[in-house]
Amino acid sequence: QVQLVESGGGLVQAGGSLRLSCVASGITFSMYVMGWFRQAPGKEREFVAAITRSGGSTPYADSVKGRFTISRDNAKSTVYLQMNSLKPEDTAVYYCAARFSSVVKYLGSEYAYWGQGTQVTVSS
Repeated sequence: QVQLVESGGGLVQAGGSLRLSCVASGITFSMYVMGWFRQAPGKEREFVAAITRSGGSTPYADSVKGRFTISRDNAKSTVYLQMNSLKPEDTAVYYCAARFSSVVKYLGSEYAYWGQGTQVTVSS
């Protein structure tokens, strides 16, 4: 049984930081591209960042580039999202997702497994 479990969300003031974690089980983690997506109320889910199997490539959405950093620890089957300089528009439910491939994709439909999400709220 595949499980992705996110943690680390919460309420933070604008300009603050949060670190999200996603622990995977039931998959050979090192064989998966991992991605972070988010969905704000009334909006469609959007790509945030992804990381290749070895961590050698880490594309970001333009809206978070320079503020967010994705990383992974294959020994711990965990992917992280360090979020700095948070803005109110970053408020959303954040999801991690897994794709059995060596190629990063930006559409959520390309990812087979999803976590339950963690709420991030940034106050102004």
